[in-house]
Amino acid sequence: MNQDELLARLNGLEWNDFECKRAQRGVPEDAYKTVSAFANTAGGWLVFGVSEVNHHLEVTGVEEPDKVQNDFLAVLRGGQKLNRVLAVQAHRFEVDGKHVFAFYVPEMARADKPVYLKGDPRQSYVRRGAGDEQCTQSELERFLRDAAQDRYDGAVLAELAAESCFDLETVKWYQAQFARRNPEHAEITDPIAFLLNWNFVVEQGGKLHPTRAGVLLFGTGRFVRQILPRPVLDYQRIDTAFDKWSAEQRWHDRYVFEENIFQTWQGLVARYMRIAEHPFSLDPTTLRRNDDPPDYVAFREAAINLLIHQDYGDHGRKASIKLFTDRTVFWNPGDAFATEAELLDPTEKEVRNPAIVKAFRRIGLSDQAGTGIRAIFRNWHELGRTPPRLKNDKARKEFELVLVNKPLVTDAMLRFRQTLGTNLTPEQADALALALSLPEGGPLTLTAIRSLGIGTTQQARAVADHLVRQQLLDQLSDTQFHVREAIRQRFAQEAQAQATDLTGTKSGPSRDQVGTKPGLSAEQHTVLAQMTDEHDVATLMQWVGRSNRSKFREVVLTPLLALDLVEMTIPDKPNSSKQRYRLTAQGKALRDEVAR
Repeated sequence: MNQDELLARLNGLEWNDFECKRAQRGVPEDAYKTVSAFANTAGGWLVFGVSEVNHHLEVTGVEEPDKVQNDFLAVLRGGQKLNRVLAVQAHRFEVDGKHVFAFYVPEMARADKPVYLKGDPRQSYVRRGAGDEQCTQSELERFLRDAAQDRYDGAVLAELAAESCFDLETVKWYQAQFARRNPEHAEITDPIAFLLNWNFVVEQGGKLHPTRAGVLLFGTGRFVRQILPRPVLDYQRIDTAFDKWSAEQRWHDRYVFEENIFQTWQGLVARYMRIAEHPFSLDPTTLRRNDDPPDYVAFREAAINLLIHQDYGDHGRKASIKLFTDRTVFWNPGDAFATEAELLDPTEKEVRNPAIVKAFRRIGLSDQAGTGIRAIFRNWHELGRTPPRLKNDKARKEFELVLVNKPLVTDAMLRFRQTLGTNLTPEQADALALALSLPEGGPLTLTAIRSLGIGTTQQARAVADHLVRQQLLDQLSDTQFHVREAIRQRFAQEAQAQATDLTGTKSGPSRDQVGTKPGLSAEQHTVLAQMTDEHDVATLMQWVGRSNRSKFREVVLTPLLALDLVEMTIPDKPNSSKQRYRLTAQGKALRDEVAR
């Protein structure tokens, strides 16, 4: 952090990674709670010499700077106040003749958490919003479970006998997939011997016992529920848009999976096939679609990520998948040990359940190590949609991934780019579109740019730097940018003009209101011109010569529905096999007007 960045942060508020203390003549006692919270969560800046006055941050200065800095760093390096020695970065500034310190407290590694005070693990803190909160007993147990050297899924369940707890059909299914995937390995036909070979069964004292991963992956329902007294997964299909749904509303399809993990995966695929936009076949070896289109790749990788990385030691919270009409939300108990930026790197990551992860990879159900999240982002980008949203909450130890079915580049964006007077590469154009889609004032980060399928941070920086040189973005910090206000206003005017052009007013159709609709494509005009009755989607696709149903919906049909030119015959069941489409009154008016 440099002085300009510090001053910029002081114009905002304290939040997850930024805390200010007066520290005029000494280190305040509660500063160490903030150190614990930052170290246990995602790191952050602790600033001395700044006070909150009338809800604003003001520089008040440290009167004995050398003493305060030395005392603070000595405690952090002493290993007595805190149970870990912390390597804190110290920065010293002089603002209006007043001394200010900014200390960066890094996040500690999995095995070094929790960081606590006075030798008491109960005095562990996490950062939530602008506050330091003492860990609850459940939260402390999550930290200790993740920090254990012997991983939770590898523990031997000595109270169970291997001969009685496995579902043999699941084991045989896995053996068949393994043999097809790994023909170089000698075949082991006996189920227990096979599991023993791969450490899902362990011999102790002359007896065979399962590991926790073995039961979770292959166990019968009774034994799965014995060691996991909550569901593996709560699947819900909710036939409405996310913003129009409330928790009080009933789902339209729900299944609570309490079987082993592989049975859960098979059941989840079966349910996905029911709602797929068109039928498809699966490779029997990997349960992958034979054509592997992007929409299934993203769903598959996100669902597998949920099954293999959740905290199975957390018995109070269950994983869930909620499918809305405009997005799919995957939620997991258990955070990722990596940062969001690291999740986009093609390197192997430290995982919570190594035995479960390896079991999936041995039969090709998970891509090579470290690439699952990248595959999700890459394939969602291939569909032309806004990047998936990640929320890796290290305080609550939970992970959420959201696939939003929304185009990244809208018609308004395409028209706006034509007015810029500058040539942009596809990567630069996508980055600008993403920046314009963020809430006003929301920063565009280098990690967000990488989510557009851009491989490295250096490449993302080159994209951002070009947009800055073209005076489309302003740089806020080393890693953050935002759209110039003049550019944002111009885009808002263009979007408003197009909305007016497409929908007109509600007083009734006129040539200005419906006209030839220059915002519509030739394919959309073809659909409107030929739609005289109720038609299925296959017929509409045939009219315009398209074979990819997902792309047809995204580019042609969905915009017509959004503009209220076309409507569904069964609007409360958008994925129904009996679904048909017809013109609305406004669509008929436009069709008739164009035909004149």
